[in-house]
Amino acid sequence: MQIKMQAVSLGVLAWCAMMSAPAMAHGADPVTDSDPLGGIVVTANREDADKAGGSVHRLDEEQLRTFSYGDINRVLRQVPGVTLQEEDGLGLRPNIGIRGSGTDRSARIVVMEDGVLAAPAPYAAPAAYYFPRVARMVGVEVAKGPAAIKYGPSTIGGALGFFSTPISDKPVGEMSGRGEILAGNYGGARLHGALGGWQALGAGLEAGAMVEGLYERSDGFKRIDIGGLTGFRINDVVAKAGLRSSDGRHIVEFKYQTYDERSDETYLGLSLADFAGDPDRRYNASQRDVMNVGHSSYQLTWRSRIGQALDLTTVAYRTDTARSWYKLQDVRNAANTGWTSMADVLANPAANPLAFADIVGAPGYVGRTGALRVRDNNRLYQSTGIQSVLGADFTTGAVAHRLELSARYHEDFEDRLQQEDRYRMVDGRMVRTTTGVRGTQDNRRGDARAWAFFAQDRITAGPVVLTPGLRYETIQLEQTRWALGDVTRATPTANVRRRVDVWIPGIGATVRLGEVVSLVGGVHRGFAAPAPGSTIDPETSWNYEAGVRLGQSDWRLEAIGFLNDYNNLVGTCTASTGVTCDLGDQFSGGKADARGVEVSGGYDLKLGGGWRAPLAVAYTYTRARFDTSFVSSYFGNVTRGDRLPYLPPHQLTLTAGIDAGPARLTATANHVSATRGFAGSGAIPAAERIDARTVVDLAGEVDLVPGISAYATVQNLFDDRYNVAFSPAGARPGAPRLALAGLRARF
Repeated sequence: MQIKMQAVSLGVLAWCAMMSAPAMAHGADPVTDSDPLGGIVVTANREDADKAGGSVHRLDEEQLRTFSYGDINRVLRQVPGVTLQEEDGLGLRPNIGIRGSGTDRSARIVVMEDGVLAAPAPYAAPAAYYFPRVARMVGVEVAKGPAAIKYGPSTIGGALGFFSTPISDKPVGEMSGRGEILAGNYGGARLHGALGGWQALGAGLEAGAMVEGLYERSDGFKRIDIGGLTGFRINDVVAKAGLRSSDGRHIVEFKYQTYDERSDETYLGLSLADFAGDPDRRYNASQRDVMNVGHSSYQLTWRSRIGQALDLTTVAYRTDTARSWYKLQDVRNAANTGWTSMADVLANPAANPLAFADIVGAPGYVGRTGALRVRDNNRLYQSTGIQSVLGADFTTGAVAHRLELSARYHEDFEDRLQQEDRYRMVDGRMVRTTTGVRGTQDNRRGDARAWAFFAQDRITAGPVVLTPGLRYETIQLEQTRWALGDVTRATPTANVRRRVDVWIPGIGATVRLGEVVSLVGGVHRGFAAPAPGSTIDPETSWNYEAGVRLGQSDWRLEAIGFLNDYNNLVGTCTASTGVTCDLGDQFSGGKADARGVEVSGGYDLKLGGGWRAPLAVAYTYTRARFDTSFVSSYFGNVTRGDRLPYLPPHQLTLTAGIDAGPARLTATANHVSATRGFAGSGAIPAAERIDARTVVDLAGEVDLVPGISAYATVQNLFDDRYNVAFSPAGARPGAPRLALAGLRARF
């Protein structure tokens, strides 16, 4: 399969290169008049963000193309209000939060591709173990505040939307395409190509098609003591076919995507002492760790414009995901009576000398028989649904309305059939001593079925725009367990069902005070669906925002204050949290709040002679704390006023470039202040401190001939080394200096 998909990627790229014609001036907006998703997305372009009922930030194709990131963490540094907990240094398993929401596996935000929920099981298991590859996207949108309630099920923080390559934005009869061949250090490489177009069929119809291939790889920057693989390989192929009326009023489009990944990644980090000596080191007990993911999606979209005032968009979808992460789970305790978590061992190696020795696996060391327990986290997911949005434009006197009514039916499930093997460390090599039996570690399935309805009216009365909205979700959750090892699943041992009904109101307001100044504000209810089998109250909050927007054609500045006031903060036990608990269990954190300020701005400085210097800033201040005291096996011993972990107080990104027409050079500097890895207050102890860092990236492009350019980028230009997390277990490094260079083609 990997060879086949690489061949597809190379073939598409070669086709693009052969067909190269004069280049487009800059990236075109992905949403056109005939775009089939016009009724699903929040905005059609960056300018429309000003009209949205909430804070919306959109990164278009030109912005994404500047640094050509494959790591979504680096892309989202450009958006204020977004919190990123890095893990592997390469962006394979992002942990993204918005305005103080939890970051673990991006489960507290809504992630979408082309308006469709992208998580493998968005209701039953929202942890994003599959994540869309930003390297093939032409747009990224972050919706916060009242704008987020258009989606769901989670409205706690916001929504992250990806926009894939459209069939074409060229006139009928012309092909459009793009491609790149990049290579760099640590075995890094990317092959990417897309080709598509529309053709007239006659009788007022046009047919279109597009195929896109992406291949990414790296040998990894970490080194296992005994040697072994630490990199990744990803193949991602998308095909689209469409039929539309020549006037653009009706369009039907089918999209198919297939993705496979092998990443030799681990949850095992380092002790603080070993991290200080070599942050890129990996202990020998991680040598068997490997993640394999297979993902496919199907999407059928129909959009129709009815007269001048109505439009209807309907999307039917299905995704299938299979993933197996075979990785070290824990280590036998000294008394040989149970197991010690990797996080506890690495936090205090001196108190766990036998377990630490088994993890390190030093040369000549012979460990205890079966002391290392490796779990095959084997899970299947499926997500299916249909959603429809009816939009209507009308007026009542001098007041203009844009009314949207939507409905979605959705089903998904997560199926776990897992086992554990046991190993012994012998002279740096892991030797299997016991082979587990399928289904003997976990044997359960979580199901969810949901109806969601949404109504929103954007009311424009002169300089005032009000956007009230209301969402209703009714969710049926079910968890079924079978006896461990019962692969036939003939008789369940437990079945828990639960129904959740929730109303999610919100309203946004914009008041234009002149050509330059606008005031914005909004309030909405935050909600996150509980997990199947959970008996605690769902996570809920009230979210508020208020601020000002300034801007004209060549500059903009926005400052917005926000408050995320939790009625009930919820933590979900996952392997990635590093906490000893039953996976899937949920824990109440009581009342909490996250408040702060977001500032973003840009200025397109004209230098004369056709030269320009685009400048941009994104800054976020966040203060997030618990409002109650309690003791929890998940959150720890919490005292009222303790700060929430992984929410740095300050984040700042500055971007500056020089565009001389045929040559472009851009630099960006991202600063993140030190933050806590665990709940607490006061000075941050070294064993809990996530390092402050300032990382500089550089990118340059030179047009060689029309349609072909040379491109190079360097991430972490000054090779700063820093700790990004203590989760799941031990200190973990950010990526060192990474470079890519090669050729690009566009027509």
